[in-house]
Amino acid sequence: MLKKGDKKLIGAWAFYDWANSVYSLVIGTAIFPIYYNSVTGGNDAIVQFLGMDFNNATLYSYALSFSFFMVVFLSPILSSVADYMGNKKRFMQFFCFLGSFSVMSLFFFNENTLWVGIVFMVLASIGFWGSLVFYNAYLTEVAYPEDHDRVSAKGFILGYSGSVLLLLINLMLQMFPEMFGIEDPTLPARISFLMVGIWWIGFAQYTFYYLPNNSFNRKPEKDFIFKGFRELRKVVRELKEQRELKIFLTSFFLYSVGVQTIILIAALFGDKELHLETEKLIITILLIQLIAIVGAYVFSRLSKKIGNINTLKITIFGWGLITVGAYMLNKDNPNVTYQFYALGGFLGLVLGAIQSISRSTYSKLLPENTVDNTTYFSFYDVTEKIAIVLGTFISGFVIALTGSMKISVLILAVFFFAGFVVLSFIKKTKYVS
Repeated sequence: MLKKGDKKLIGAWAFYDWANSVYSLVIGTAIFPIYYNSVTGGNDAIVQFLGMDFNNATLYSYALSFSFFMVVFLSPILSSVADYMGNKKRFMQFFCFLGSFSVMSLFFFNENTLWVGIVFMVLASIGFWGSLVFYNAYLTEVAYPEDHDRVSAKGFILGYSGSVLLLLINLMLQMFPEMFGIEDPTLPARISFLMVGIWWIGFAQYTFYYLPNNSFNRKPEKDFIFKGFRELRKVVRELKEQRELKIFLTSFFLYSVGVQTIILIAALFGDKELHLETEKLIITILLIQLIAIVGAYVFSRLSKKIGNINTLKITIFGWGLITVGAYMLNKDNPNVTYQFYALGGFLGLVLGAIQSISRSTYSKLLPENTVDNTTYFSFYDVTEKIAIVLGTFISGFVIALTGSMKISVLILAVFFFAGFVVLSFIKKTKYVS
């Protein structure tokens, strides 16, 4: 078994980002939402599911919200059981297999099989987010605290790189189907879903080969479900006594409301508010991913010089500027496309930074030598998911009241300001300054 700090072990851990990030870009952002909208009848179409009529966009939102709810409900329970049994790799593998095979099953989703699209979209989302709980928890086992910023950034850099590479291949299928002898207009997208699942489960095997199982030599007794709940209660009690962790999670929740909402509505904002063509929106998505690589690298280096908290404050301030910049965009401006590209590029810079530094900062704040790091990371994951639900609700509510996505984005500045202020109360620790 490779020892903590070993370059091969760190590389294998980070490589899971390369494996799974294609889901978030291809399925979560770029191709599946467009395909779903197309096969369900276009904008504001009515579809039937479980004997009830739904607006197709509403059903899509409900399905995603349900998947987040399931992750919020399951991850603390399963992570505490995994910590007690010492087998979080098995849980990570289960969710990886669930997600990847569910994505591949989307190949059979068409206008006549709506249930396939909804059911396997939900299962794929649960698989993706569920596996990340256990994956993130490994950071404290593969690298020493002083290396967490660099190692976390390495994972995100690989993730952004891999997802862009596969998306470019998928876009070739979409834009030039005749080159591949494809006549069915739905086939390029459905092949993309197959490729995502195969990519995810295939490259993940390298990670699973090297990641340790039961690093702390736990020897579980019978009745492990009950003992797992006891483990969860223990961590909850410990968490209440960890002042810096509580402050960080509060700040993380506040700024995640803004970050996650902007990520989810960025393409929709460009479409609805600025009336940009699909090709320009895809260019923006690719731009964000590529510049996020630079952001993750640059800010991980910056954190060594000025500390994690100051680095996070800079990125949070940057996100606040993005909300103001988005509000000021005008669809009638002849240069609005280039302004949107510029804003997307800046978003990519702070996106790579805030995701990477948030993960590493949290890992550094965990109690030293804890054997319950998976359970601790489940609270990190739950915090982010609740932030997504709140952020999307607030955004939708403001749009319903005002009819403007611009105002809904500008209001998110309040959450960035609050997150910035709360973060200022964290005291310096051994590894976080």
